[in-house]
Amino acid sequence: MTNKIISKIFFVFVICVLFCGCATERGEKAISDTVGSMELTYATQFSVDYCKDGCSVIHIADDDFLLVPENVDIPQGTDNMTILKQPINSVYLAASSAMDLFDAIGGINFVKMTSTDIDDWSLANIKNAMNDGKIDYIGKYNSPDYEMLAESECNIAIESTMIYHSPKVKEEIELIGIPVMVERSSYEEHPLGRMEWIKLYGMLIGKEDDAQRYFEEKEALFKKIENNVDDSKRKTAAFFYLSSNGYVNIRKPGDYVSNMIKLAGGEYIFSADKLNIEENALSTMNIQMEDFYMTAKDADVLIYNSTIEGEIDTAEQLLEKSELFADFKAVKTGNVWCSEKNMFQQTTGAADMINDLNMIFTDKVGNRQELTYLHRLR
Repeated sequence: MTNKIISKIFFVFVICVLFCGCATERGEKAISDTVGSMELTYATQFSVDYCKDGCSVIHIADDDFLLVPENVDIPQGTDNMTILKQPINSVYLAASSAMDLFDAIGGINFVKMTSTDIDDWSLANIKNAMNDGKIDYIGKYNSPDYEMLAESECNIAIESTMIYHSPKVKEEIELIGIPVMVERSSYEEHPLGRMEWIKLYGMLIGKEDDAQRYFEEKEALFKKIENNVDDSKRKTAAFFYLSSNGYVNIRKPGDYVSNMIKLAGGEYIFSADKLNIEENALSTMNIQMEDFYMTAKDADVLIYNSTIEGEIDTAEQLLEKSELFADFKAVKTGNVWCSEKNMFQQTTGAADMINDLNMIFTDKVGNRQELTYLHRLR
């Protein structure tokens, strides 16, 4: 390699370093004059910094978004951020868990498209909006109708982390000119952390105060339960369903449902040690029926998850799935419950679900009407 070529390479290297430095400086310029941050008590998967010029910087994992108010010019030097220009009044909502949060603050009219078909919704307001033609189903999240998106004047596409399995879809939406936000509420360990995303959505559509008030009301109910939990009287509980292939699907110990049980005064029976996984492991896992039997046979409470395989109403229906349930303590004592289908789509119901669980663990349930998301098997 000649000295002339080496000199050219060194020159290009210096230019690149200087350019990157300038780009970094430009990228930081928009957030240099922050005047505060959004107050978050439970959510850990996003944060918001408020800027002096009225803009807000939203941080979600490695993505940064600059929310620019309607009458504010887009600042210079924001190359490293995704620009969200208000008003945001046409949302494509592919993250179904966020729909209830929009609904809770009167924001359904801001949502124009969804990736969940009408028959798959358990939320009455969403079904009504779709029947009235106010919200359009544009195909599943991994195969949306790009033509409808392009013609919709959509301000933002809000996706769940499932979109990472179809990265080309995200790229196609962005090529149309629609900014894509991948929300991570499913990674929140605390149940109220998932619900606290309502503050972010409220800010996007100009209803931040409404979101704050709604969240504080639900948090007050949770605090009332939390302050009355007696650790010496905790009942063990399992949350599960039987899959069509014979496996038992359970929640991992770090999952938000497992934490709901703990916050409600129960003790989730599948510990990290028993499952040989990390303590903070999220989501679900499948285990053999024999392994489920060994661990959950003496559980005080069984809760059947109706989301996938459908609701059950009687102990006989549970025994039809496996005769082994006849040996379970909870079956013998009549302490088997089933979740309602609206439990997971109604994200705002976290505090109410914890309240339901608390009533079960403290034997305060008189009839089905007293509970919101659970019913006892006959």
